[in-house]
Amino acid sequence: MNHHVLVPLGFVLFSGFVAPWLLAPARWAPQVPRLALAAWTACGAVFAVSAALLPAQMVLPAESSHRLADMFFALDLPTPAHLIALRGRDLLAALLAAAVLALPAGAFGRGLLLARRTRRAHADVLRMIGRYDPGLRATVLDHARPAVYCLPGRSRRVVVSSGAVETLTPAQLAAALAHERAHIAGRHHLLVAAAEAFRAAFRGLPLARHGAASVPLLLEMAADDRALRRCTRDALATALYALAAGRAPRSAFAAGGPSAALRMRRILTPHSAGHPVLRGLFAISAAALAMAPLVIACCSFPA
Repeated sequence: MNHHVLVPLGFVLFSGFVAPWLLAPARWAPQVPRLALAAWTACGAVFAVSAALLPAQMVLPAESSHRLADMFFALDLPTPAHLIALRGRDLLAALLAAAVLALPAGAFGRGLLLARRTRRAHADVLRMIGRYDPGLRATVLDHARPAVYCLPGRSRRVVVSSGAVETLTPAQLAAALAHERAHIAGRHHLLVAAAEAFRAAFRGLPLARHGAASVPLLLEMAADDRALRRCTRDALATALYALAAGRAPRSAFAAGGPSAALRMRRILTPHSAGHPVLRGLFAISAAALAMAPLVIACCSFPA
């Protein structure tokens, strides 16, 4: 057996099965959602690259597989001329790696295309039945139920129901609008699409299952944190309470929704990100260090 298989296999097992077990219940994640999002994204990238490298390593001899591992982990990607010149086992390895990477990439592209079509169709409807309010810098839609949501991407706009304008105070409405603009500015729809594509490509994988459940909530918390730069905690929390029953169309972000109660408690409960973050980073670092023997063992064998 090619001993260089151990390295990508170890990374696949750690990022796909161990890391989600550490990240999903982590208490520090809601306190620093952007750090948690970075951790989920890193795990997804490591798993995808390692899963692509694994079958390629299996079909290559030891000397070639060592060069392949060096190329991937040093980010020294081959040129198109090198890819065209591949033959035999090298060509088979490249095709296997490309096939694995094509699964999440294809799902991501399809998800973005479908979401864009949905948002474009909804934007066309809004242009006919909504009215733009320059004071709010948002489209006002006549509807009795309080709701505030945004359409990200090329059709980006913030939408406010007339019920929200009548129900919310100016401070609450400003807080809800700041939350939605944080989604647009942060391009959060791309992370949601990536998490959904990863789950579609690797069904049953703990990383895909837990990541798809955790990423949308963490994005809402990250948008809350950015909105708090422009509003008070009380204004945002009470706005979430008023908008909790509001709904948004598919491929849109709503200020309220089912996570509103959890986010309200988070906003109103003082917390310190210091010690929980350090504990979380220590746990992840310790688990990552467990991979060191595999890397050392792999690189210690003669090619």
